[in-house]
Amino acid sequence: MAAEGRQHLPVLAEAAVDALRPGPGRRLVDATYGRGGHARLILDRLGDTGALLALDRDPEAVAHGRAAFESDPRFRILRHPFSRIGQAVKEAGWSGGVDGILADLGVSSPQLDDAGRGFSFREEGPLDMRMDPGTGRSAAEWLREVSPGELERVLREYGEERHARRVAHAILAARERDALATTGDLAEVVRAAVPGRGEPGKDKATRTFQAVRMAVNDELGELAAFLEAAVEVLRPGGRLVVIAFHSLEDRMVKRFIREEARECVCPPDFPVCRCDKVARLRPVGKPLRPGAEERDANPRARSAIARVAERLAA
Repeated sequence: MAAEGRQHLPVLAEAAVDALRPGPGRRLVDATYGRGGHARLILDRLGDTGALLALDRDPEAVAHGRAAFESDPRFRILRHPFSRIGQAVKEAGWSGGVDGILADLGVSSPQLDDAGRGFSFREEGPLDMRMDPGTGRSAAEWLREVSPGELERVLREYGEERHARRVAHAILAARERDALATTGDLAEVVRAAVPGRGEPGKDKATRTFQAVRMAVNDELGELAAFLEAAVEVLRPGGRLVVIAFHSLEDRMVKRFIREEARECVCPPDFPVCRCDKVARLRPVGKPLRPGAEERDANPRARSAIARVAERLAA
């Protein structure tokens, strides 16, 4: 049963939904439903003839969506990871594509608040961290099987952990003792391994938990697949809005939009274009960031950044 945690507040809700341009007759996709904060705002602006397709790979999120909007004929939610947006749009029968796609990356507040899901170092729970508990390896299983080199790489790249080698050695030593069964076990090992007092206002275990979660859920691989599939299902003039909280994710989104906005990728010394590349996206405006009021009200918003792009005609 989910713990009674802090209220789930959608990040950049007004700005992101404004960029999506909901309105009558438009088909929109909320690719990461969570607990429906963005979906509710979209539906409020969609009009009677619009339609919203929501996706989530978390069965609890899907159950929430079906209960919350069961009486709204404009809404449908499917249990898919957002990387499968192409298949989901086909399943919804939207053969003509969509007018807008919103993705809010990372873990949601309800997932963090439920100790049984194993995402939080603040609550004792099973070392799981899977966004879809029915598929893939749990964090405990991943940590039992990961190689020393891969563990250090994940901590350094995904968690941006300065002490990745020390933390990896400590985790491997705990693994040998069979002492990594719970979130508390992992957090204790990491806190002991990170020297000094750590970063002000941040638990020493934060970066490691983030890194392990990203690896367990293949979050960067899912994001890469989603971006490519999203462009394929967008109609000309349709908007893609992606909210990121991690520098690696934001760089991926920024780089993808930039590459998709380029007309030619031939070497500069080629006299004529041979790649025949056609630009598919154009960036829209500057990146969206939360204001001071939202950052104060919602700590999760502090690192948020949203990028917006528009589909060009083929």
